[in-house]
Formats: sequence, C-alpha cells, structure tokens
Amino acid sequence: MIDSLVMVHKLIKTGDGSHSLFVEELNEHYHSVHGAIQESKHVFIEAGLKQISSSLPEEKQHKTISILEVGLGTGLNALLTILENKQLKMKLSYSALEAFPLKQEVTSHLNYIDLLTDQIHSKEELRFFFDAIHVSAWNQKVEIIPEFNLNKILNSLQQVQFQDTYNLVYFDAFGPVVQPEMWSKDMFFKIYGAMKEQGILVTYCAKGIVKRTLKEVGFKIETLQGPPGKREMIRAIKIS
Repeated sequence: MIDSLVMVHKLIKTGDGSHSLFVEELNEHYHSVHGAIQESKHVFIEAGLKQISSSLPEEKQHKTISILEVGLGTGLNALLTILENKQLKMKLSYSALEAFPLKQEVTSHLNYIDLLTDQIHSKEELRFFFDAIHVSAWNQKVEIIPEFNLNKILNSLQQVQFQDTYNLVYFDAFGPVVQPEMWSKDMFFKIYGAMKEQGILVTYCAKGIVKRTLKEVGFKIETLQGPPGKREMIRAIKIS
C-alpha cells in the first residue's frame, strides 16, 4: 500500500525535455517517460478539456465547468488547463484530489515554466499560476484568476465524500499494477455518482480490465489513440 511508504522522488527528464518524478519504492513514474508535457496535453487537454468544451451547447458555454483531477501530483495538468482555457474562455471550477502532496523542495525544481513560456504566456504569468497551484490553501475554493478557481482536497479517493458534481474527470492515479485499489469497480462507481450526465472521464490507461470495469459501472467507452509511446488511452462518458 502506498500510504505505508515514505516516498522518495527522483527528478528525471522525459523524452520531450520536461520533468517527471520517479518513485523508486514503487518503480513508478508520475508521467510517461516519453514526455510529461506531451502526455498531459494529449490525454487531459485534447481528449478531455477540449472535448467537453466542444460538446457543450452554445448557451451553456458561459456556465461554470467543473473538473475533478484524481491525483494533483506535480500540478502539470492544472497548469495546462489554466493555459488552454485562455483560448477556450470558459469559467472553470477545478477540484484536485491528493492524499500525498509534494513538497515545495520537489516542485520548485520542475522545469514546466521554462518549457511553456512563449509569446502568449510569459514566465512571470506561468510562475504565478504554478506557485498558486501549490501554495494555495487546502480544502477550500481559491480563486487563482476570475476564470479559474481551485479546490485542493487533501484526502484519498477511498475516504473522500464529494460535495460537488463534475463535468470532466482527469483520472491520473498511479497505474493499476502499483495502485490497484484506485482502479476498482467501487472507486469508479463512486466517481460515476459524482459526475454530471454526459460527463467525461479521461485516463492514460487503456488496460482491458480497466475498460471492462468502466463498462460495468455504466460508462460508454471510447478507445482513443494514446500519446507518443503509448498505443491507446480511454475516454469514458456517463450516459445516464
């Protein structure tokens, strides 16, 4: 069980030059070794955030979209969501579930800001967003910018009692081999119950047992092309 371990995080550089973390005790990485940023963009932004945006009726586009991330981790998915939403122009309420927050001495060495700085996003702006993700208070909604509020939930998926319902779920837990309890029917049923009708769940994992479990819970499954280095990923839709 992960909660019985004192995890040591080793900083690594992935295939696209962006950092990830390796946990030696689990023999597990936080992101794809082929590229942390490109994996997060492909799975969570392209297949998740952009999809939920395009599926909304025009009259609903100005309503708040609620997102649940299972596994805040390095904060990369939250950061990319803020940046992408500058183009989508939605109002986002972002809840991030995390039982084992990373320490600042770890997150301060991640190189996402340097790699994502461009003509649209200045280094100062990115630093503000990334720091806000990690230093904002736990268990309360914090407005990072008017279009994005963040609620970091310091709890496990097993123990949490969801207070909100969600349009979009980023399921970014450690893999089923390392953390099988996170990928159980009970956990997906719990998430299903916390999702709005036609809500979307996206995850990097495309194992057959995960697809079957999601189907048993009631999701409609879409098997999509995976990010570089991975053949497939899953997008699951709550159809009732």
